[in-house]
Amino acid sequence: MPVEPAPSRWNLDEQQQDDVTQDLIAVGADLQPGTLLAAYRAGMFPMGIGDDGRRPIGWWSPLRRGVLLPGDFHASRSLRRARHRFQVTYNTAFEAVVDGCADPSRPGRWITPDIRAAYEQLHRLGWAHSVETWDADGRLAGGLYGVCTGGVFAAESMFHRATDAGKVAVWGLTELVFGDGDDRRLIDVQWQTEHLATLGVREIPRRDYLRRVQRAAHAPLPPCWDDMADPS
Repeated sequence: MPVEPAPSRWNLDEQQQDDVTQDLIAVGADLQPGTLLAAYRAGMFPMGIGDDGRRPIGWWSPLRRGVLLPGDFHASRSLRRARHRFQVTYNTAFEAVVDGCADPSRPGRWITPDIRAAYEQLHRLGWAHSVETWDADGRLAGGLYGVCTGGVFAAESMFHRATDAGKVAVWGLTELVFGDGDDRRLIDVQWQTEHLATLGVREIPRRDYLRRVQRAAHAPLPPCWDDMADPS
């Protein structure tokens, strides 16, 4: 089982999210494991509002949330052909995946050293996870990482070094998260993009998302992530 960290000293889980004008809910606090988990359980995620994601930390709950729901994933014909070019693994190269997502040459970068360290700590506690895709030569071709709390997988970032490698990672994630057929589960992608919409990601209102998060809290973790914690 994942290791439950000390409670946060901040009240992020008590922030009001009924503001209908903006995605940013709060600013400040810290990136301790207890703070991060309280935020995710309340439907929020962190992203710095300084240059390139630097502090201060912003806590976000989009008015229109991008989500992938059970049964919604769509694999095009070309993606089905591409799937055979990659091997999909879970939690075998978490730090390398975060590094790929944090590549400073990527536009819109926001993963700072502080963010990287915070999610590595969550990974050691058994809450943050990665999906990797490898090419035929055994090289890391793409992947994604995020946080799993109950029936919600909150995807933080995705990258690819080969065409379709990131999409295949999403496909592998859906097989893991939705594999037991529990309709309470969902994958949160924060904001819908044209790229993600081709995979079946839809937008739902914040109120609907928060309701789904509360319902999904009672779902068990996917079995292969239920016993992956290193408290050292």
